[in-house]
Amino acid sequence: MSSLEPGSSAKASAPPPVTPDGRYIVVRGRLWRRANPDLDAEQRRALTADLMRARRAVGAALRAHDDAALAAARAQVNDAKIALGERGPVGWSDGTPDQNRRMARNTRYADWYEALERTA
Repeated sequence: MSSLEPGSSAKASAPPPVTPDGRYIVVRGRLWRRANPDLDAEQRRALTADLMRARRAVGAALRAHDDAALAAARAQVNDAKIALGERGPVGWSDGTPDQNRRMARNTRYADWYEALERTA
């Protein structure tokens, strides 16, 4: 039985919390920039497919112990993440600095995150 089938004992994980401004998700206490909200659904779908394809290529290169293929696949992952807006220049114009990859408790979201943890 698949872990996604009804009656399965595996639980589906809840989506990660999103900061109040919608710019980040929080995974294990760390902020990760979300995709650019200005992308239309088709662009986001295509870029996400590119990202998943590149991630599969990383796995294949690791299993094959192919350093050249690994470097190329990791570059493709980076390119897809930049195109999605998860890396590279931020997608907002209000001058707020990027907090990507920082611990939420050490950012301007600290109070929000602490309150979130208290209610969990």
